[in-house]
Amino acid sequence: MRTGHALVLFSGGQDSTTCLAWALERFALVETVGFNYGQRHHVEMHARTQVLGALRAQFPVWGARLGQDHVIDLSVLGRISDTALTRDVAIQMDAAGLPNTFVPGRNLLFFQLAAALGYRRGLHTLVGGMCETDYSGYPDCRDDTIKALQVAVSLGMGQHFTFDTPLMWLDKAQTWELAHALGGQALVDIVIEHTHTCYLGERGVRHAWGYGCGHCPACALRQAGYERWREQVA
Repeated sequence: MRTGHALVLFSGGQDSTTCLAWALERFALVETVGFNYGQRHHVEMHARTQVLGALRAQFPVWGARLGQDHVIDLSVLGRISDTALTRDVAIQMDAAGLPNTFVPGRNLLFFQLAAALGYRRGLHTLVGGMCETDYSGYPDCRDDTIKALQVAVSLGMGQHFTFDTPLMWLDKAQTWELAHALGGQALVDIVIEHTHTCYLGERGVRHAWGYGCGHCPACALRQAGYERWREQVA
């Protein structure tokens, strides 16, 4: 375990929950930050509190390291974005070949604001669930983007920040495997029961891999990864 402190960008989804567990295994103190940006799947803001409560209850050692949770109002991002994550429109591919669930600048703003918070609270390791293995092609999830942003933020803040992305080179099956390695079936159950990934905010149908519509890009990735992981461990 590292002796330092970390700030986890925590949405309440599968990836950020796995990253939170990863950080709790490694750091003496871990704080969390979420962003309310007018997302269509606003239910994830409720999922955050459910996951944090379950982690504290079922993993007392982690709970002792889990510090303050922060929520930043980023509603301006929702107002300037015309995407399927911030508008009630059908999910489809756009002219650039990206799904219209891409919110331009989202992760760039998330890291910059998290760094500003970390600057104030002495948290210079930021942990995010970005991945460019199983993902929707978002350019702000790519390793080059995150590395360049780390340099820019460190220069602009006048302090060195480290951006950790433990899922960057994992596929979704490996993300399920990592959750199990970190917290066993108890953590996998928290991911299934409490996290939210579905872009449509659907919580009515409980699948083997969790709640969701079952057909949006986020659900498709999560389901396929779960099924590959279960095949591997069967």
